[in-house]
Amino acid sequence: MKQQTKLSEEQQQQSRQVGTEQQTQKQSAREFANAEEMLRYDAAHTTVPPGIAQRLQKSTGGATEPKTSWWRKFLRGNL
Repeated sequence: MKQQTKLSEEQQQQSRQVGTEQQTQKQSAREFANAEEMLRYDAAHTTVPPGIAQRLQKSTGGATEPKTSWWRKFLRGNL
């Protein structure tokens, strides 16, 4: 009985490895038109660890949008 369990575990591990290799092959075949497209794809498919997400939120929490310069306000008001 032990041998059957061990064998099935080995088979499961091999099937997982084969699945991982197939995913890797699929991912390596992807081509991008430019670097920006590649970075957008990577950002969309990469999960941010919770600790880093919290630190990032904390560090950007107090950030405000840049103030509009006086000349832009002036031109918007006159147009």
